[in-house]
Amino acid sequence: MTVVATIKIGDEPYTLGLFDTAGQEDYDRLRPLSYPQTDVFLVCFSVTSPASFENVREKWFPEVHHHCPGVPCLIVGTQVDLRDDPSVREKLSKQKMAPVRREDGERMAKELGAVKYCECSALTQFKLKDVFDEAIVAALEPPTVKGHKKHKCILL
Repeated sequence: MTVVATIKIGDEPYTLGLFDTAGQEDYDRLRPLSYPQTDVFLVCFSVTSPASFENVREKWFPEVHHHCPGVPCLIVGTQVDLRDDPSVREKLSKQKMAPVRREDGERMAKELGAVKYCECSALTQFKLKDVFDEAIVAALEPPTVKGHKKHKCILL
């Protein structure tokens, strides 16, 4: 699915093209075809799904860094409106699990070298604009890849 949105930071408008790629294994060979010329990745997981959180480390982060080394990545915890929902917590506790905590997301982002960890809720719109603002900032000011120095050409 593709969505185009214009976001303002201050008085400056930025147009975002958002591509939601299929995560199913059947698409593993096709998905990377959508990666070229990506300025920033939003690697998302549901805070109500510890399995989706682990997939960030095991699948998604390695995949995007393999195909697009040096492109900034944000890790985004979604569905934060459900983190404290009693029925969600009960369902997870029956499986000896709990919702993913903010600290866990921040720790993973640091360990993996993500530029930022953000949380949001699409349902309530909580911090949703902040995620896109952070993505724009990361795309405009990408981090330098360790071991790569920017080279300057000086003509005298």
